[in-house]
Amino acid sequence: MAIRHGEFERIRSVLEDADADEPMTAREILEVLAEHDVEFDSAHRVATVLGRRAQTDEVEVIQGQPYRYRFTDT
Repeated sequence: MAIRHGEFERIRSVLEDADADEPMTAREILEVLAEHDVEFDSAHRVATVLGRRAQTDEVEVIQGQPYRYRFTDT
């Protein structure tokens, strides 16, 4: 499944507006998106988008239970 254009940018923009500086789980990110009236299919979709960006070093995946995500300064 291809990433739809702009999903990563929408996530990043909302989290920046919300001053979310700490690593967050996909579910926590989904909740912040919903609070800002940004619809996303699921926490799984958020994790997929951010996981793919981790391959380009734009996102750090902090492994644990559950995974947490943090944007990097690239």
